[in-house]
Amino acid sequence: MTKIRKCITPDRHPRTPSVELPSGTVDTHVHVFEPKYPLDPARGYDPPPSTLDDLRHLHLTLGVDRVVLTQPSVYGTDNSAIVDSMSTLNTETPNRARAVIACGLDISDDELHTLDARGVRGVRLNTDNLGGMPIRMDEIPHLCDRIRPLGWHLEFLFPGADIVELMPIFTALTVPMSIGHFAYQSATNGIMTPGFKALLELARAGNTWIKISGANRVSHTDLPPYDDVTPMAHALLDAAPDRLMWGTDWPHPNKYEINPNDGDLVDAAYDWIADADLRQKIFATTPQAFYRF
Repeated sequence: MTKIRKCITPDRHPRTPSVELPSGTVDTHVHVFEPKYPLDPARGYDPPPSTLDDLRHLHLTLGVDRVVLTQPSVYGTDNSAIVDSMSTLNTETPNRARAVIACGLDISDDELHTLDARGVRGVRLNTDNLGGMPIRMDEIPHLCDRIRPLGWHLEFLFPGADIVELMPIFTALTVPMSIGHFAYQSATNGIMTPGFKALLELARAGNTWIKISGANRVSHTDLPPYDDVTPMAHALLDAAPDRLMWGTDWPHPNKYEINPNDGDLVDAAYDWIADADLRQKIFATTPQAFYRF
């Protein structure tokens, strides 16, 4: 039996960034872990308690206006935690939140349409964490057929080394795709590796949106300044500035030694993107269009 590991908590005292985020900034990658929602027995980790109130405090501190809640593997295909949180935020402030769920092919068309009306915009396929992959790889085309009429996308998370092997699946997709956390390409290995070249190929092809999130996950260190991530960010900016988005990855689950302060992650992203128009595009305009806020 695989041991379920207990994650450390996020930094409970996010600092105000030294920069001001653009108006309409979207945090495209967060999770919530409320104690009242049951965890999947097949999960690989126990998440840190991280509530909707914690998320509100984080975004107030950072200056974030909108958010995309992403289904974590520890809930399997029970999307209640993120869908309920999305609905609560949208009741408070219309069009504040969107969500990306996990589902199998057994989901009904009626349920898909109901979720779309509530603000769901895609399906996550996660081969990196136990419980995150509810379908087989050969079923992905069938899932695309189901979600394409809704204008949804697929979001992928996978071990970075797998990207080259997965390229035939990615290039055959009939819906848009997004990839989080620099596709888990190691910053230490640089931008000339086959994996990062494959990511650039996807970026240039025009059907892939990439989240420049999780710098602490791809850097050689969990803490700033993340200088080794800068060449990857610049290469992606050169390849596809119209298809990059930003996210905090809060509350940084599946980490066991140290977590960054989210204010530092904002500052790092700003250091990568010097141009004000590009900042507006990556932090606000592109994600607002992609998730249909």
